[in-house]
Amino acid sequence: MSDAPKPAKPLFSNVSPAVPSPCISTCRLDEHKVCIGCFRHVEDIRQWRSADDQRRRQICQEAQARRQLAGSA
Repeated sequence: MSDAPKPAKPLFSNVSPAVPSPCISTCRLDEHKVCIGCFRHVEDIRQWRSADDQRRRQICQEAQARRQLAGSA
């Protein structure tokens, strides 16, 4: 058995039962650095792993607003 310490777990999990990821595995950024699949900005995608549920809900709301704007264009 190894005596090496285990690495620390991240503060927040990448998967939250309260706020599911909006990712649909169509990961491509447009010229504004927004994913054409989930409509999250690249910075929101980067923050997702360490974001708490409140921030994740905010990211999802912003992505939904972008999706609606894209649908009306």
